[in-house]
Amino acid sequence: MRGLSSLASRVSPAIINRSRDQPKLTKFREPNHSNSKKSKPSSLLRRHVEATLQDAHISAAKPVDHQSLGRILSRKDWFLLLKHEFNDLQSKLSVQLVVSILQNQENPLNCLRFYIWVSNLNAKFGSNLSIRAVLANTLYRKGPVLLSVEFIREIRSCGYRISEELLCVLFGSWGRLGLAKYCAEIFGQISFLGLSPSTRLYNAVIDALVKSNSLDLAYLKFHNMAVDNCKPDRFTYNILIHGVCRIGVVDEALRLIKQMESIGHRPNVFTYTILIDGYCTAKRVDEAFGVLNMMKERSVNPSDATFRSLVYGVFRAVEPEKALELLTRYLEVEPILPKLACDAIFYCLSSKSMPRETASFLKRAIEKGYLPDNATFNVTMASLIKGADLDEMCELLDTLLERGLKLALNTSLSLVEAFYAAGKGEEGTRYLELMVKDGLVSNVFSYNMLIDSFVKVRMMDKAYELLQEMRTRGIVPNLVTFNTVIKGHCKAIEIGKAREFLEMLLELGLKPDIFTFNSIIDGLCRAHRVDEAFDCFNEMVEWGVAPDAFTYNILIHYFCISGHVTKSLDLFRKMQSEGISPDVFSFNSVIQSFCRMKKIEKAQNFLITMLMMDLTPDNFTYCAFIKALCELGRFDEAKEIFLSMEANGCRPDSYTCNTIMGALIRSAHFEEAQYIARKCKDYGILLEPIHDGGRSGLKSNVIREENKWVISRQAKALLMLETLLLHILGEKADTPLSQTLPMAFSLIFRQRLLAAAMFSVLVFSCQLGNGLEEPYQTGTAVNDPTEIVGKALLCFDNKNIYADCEEAYRLTESGNVNVTRNETDAYCEGPCLTETHFLLTCIENILTNFEFYNKATIQD
Repeated sequence: MRGLSSLASRVSPAIINRSRDQPKLTKFREPNHSNSKKSKPSSLLRRHVEATLQDAHISAAKPVDHQSLGRILSRKDWFLLLKHEFNDLQSKLSVQLVVSILQNQENPLNCLRFYIWVSNLNAKFGSNLSIRAVLANTLYRKGPVLLSVEFIREIRSCGYRISEELLCVLFGSWGRLGLAKYCAEIFGQISFLGLSPSTRLYNAVIDALVKSNSLDLAYLKFHNMAVDNCKPDRFTYNILIHGVCRIGVVDEALRLIKQMESIGHRPNVFTYTILIDGYCTAKRVDEAFGVLNMMKERSVNPSDATFRSLVYGVFRAVEPEKALELLTRYLEVEPILPKLACDAIFYCLSSKSMPRETASFLKRAIEKGYLPDNATFNVTMASLIKGADLDEMCELLDTLLERGLKLALNTSLSLVEAFYAAGKGEEGTRYLELMVKDGLVSNVFSYNMLIDSFVKVRMMDKAYELLQEMRTRGIVPNLVTFNTVIKGHCKAIEIGKAREFLEMLLELGLKPDIFTFNSIIDGLCRAHRVDEAFDCFNEMVEWGVAPDAFTYNILIHYFCISGHVTKSLDLFRKMQSEGISPDVFSFNSVIQSFCRMKKIEKAQNFLITMLMMDLTPDNFTYCAFIKALCELGRFDEAKEIFLSMEANGCRPDSYTCNTIMGALIRSAHFEEAQYIARKCKDYGILLEPIHDGGRSGLKSNVIREENKWVISRQAKALLMLETLLLHILGEKADTPLSQTLPMAFSLIFRQRLLAAAMFSVLVFSCQLGNGLEEPYQTGTAVNDPTEIVGKALLCFDNKNIYADCEEAYRLTESGNVNVTRNETDAYCEGPCLTETHFLLTCIENILTNFEFYNKATIQD
């Protein structure tokens, strides 16, 4: 809601001084006419009017000149000029003409003057709902217009007054603008306007107070109605019920309904619709469905607004899947499927990106005789294209097309693009032919959109065929056509073909623009022909095309990913010296480069510069820091940055959440991962399987089970554990135990699956007392079980698990525990090999000597 302070600058000059001349009870006085001289317009005035009307003449023979009329209404003598101008048009004025004039006036005060004049000219104009609605919207969008003393005197000097209809419109505009106190103040002084309190005026001011979120003042006026001998009617109660329902206080709404019925006013469809919305706001969805049953019992037919309030309210109150289930259950028992309810459901499913659910519901709805309109049909198809099964969607689409529905251009393009991208060329061609048959591809603009669709799916041959087809049909391609094709070839690193189309562009007399140059520079960078890219960059000036931020970003990004950070910084500085402000993408390229180099401090300096330029970091900015900090073992800082994202105006996306989750899980920070996973669930983000750095191809996935976060193991880890258990239980296994043990534990610990490792160790140790078929002996045994447990737990607590070192991973990939230092190469110089030996020693000691004591706990 716009505040009064922000609205003050928009007040028209005629009312700008209201703050100095605040209308009080004592200031509303009848103007003194005793000293005023009544004189008829002199010949001088007539000549003045005629001279004015020569510049601003409005006649019945031509359309109304709204600017000229606005100049007339802005004058102090607007009443005389308007009366003279429309003297011959008074009988020809229509509602449409009045609406047109009100809509085309820039100054809201002029709208108010014209409404007063035309409503006094003909009372039907003053009470017309269309005219009043247009005036109310104009006063809201361009207002506020306040009732100053000067304006009231001006209206009275013209022989007019503020009518009840006009005051209701003014109350409505003030309420929407949040001027609750001003509404109450003016209502208290309506006697000075020549008006008496009435139920209609009370309804208008109560409605304004409810709209301005002043429910307490609205109730105060409601209780004051009896003082002025005004009885509340159904509108009064519906307004108050709406006020309490919008904040979810449904019990008060039920009390008002009972009070309403006690004085003889039965609730109508508006009452029940408001009540349904209130129940949904209060998340009492079952009772919202109960209101529909109540309506059936009382023979009140639901309106379109009722169904829309129910559907949108249910989707707002509960999870989308649950909402669809509840609404489907309700609609299944309906003998006739409410079309508006189905339309609303499809809009909600589309907005929630639920293509599979959309397809399922559409199939059931069609079976019950539902037929959407073209608008709903295209919205639904656009949603299905994003993720539903193409074969199932094709079946539904053909069914609806047979019933006469038509696809829009954008939906058809997305459909054709989806089929070709999925390798279903025949279906794509069929719908492309349907587009041409329906006349959707008929000009250069539609051809450009179709060519762009084929470029997106990298079908450049098909794009070229369309370009040839354009020429055959006599449609001349424009610069956008060539830019689209050139961009496609450059992204595919087909520089030669891009050059051919550039020559065709020049042969047609077209001049390359910034988009042409950017595409070519991007293609040359992709082809690692950076010298030619710079030549093209320098050639832009000769063509009169100035490089923009996108041009510099292409080159900066190329140098950053190729490791030439110094050159990217030179371009960054040159960009600023040319007066081009770097954007988020410019900073992201440099920040990501420094983060990959683990130069966090330099990256932070660029982030500070970015913030000083009022640029908001996005998910790529934060993700670069999070990933680098996790790789450096600074997990607390990474977690702090992640949690600060939303406060800084950047909500984490799926990529960022999965990045930090993967880093935490791979480094055995399970408690932090558990906390982040809960946050991701709050964001509604689905976590993907976490890969082991892309090296072993193994996965670990965080799942929720009975309110506890556990680590589930897949692929080889499960097979290894299964083999271990077979040996423990005395069953026959394919792999000997002497080979299984080291491979299993090496695999488990490489995955940082601490919980799984401990579980396996405990299960295995319980069987040591029964003896092993092939005792596993390696290393030096430690006889004291307490010492073994202590060392093992110390190993786990210190997280001495595999460091992110390729050499340590290579040396122990086969499960070999006897890796000596002379087997390493110069790559491994850090502590990773020491950690590896220490960890493997822990495992050996556990396997060879561990005994399960009662004092040990499951947590240990």
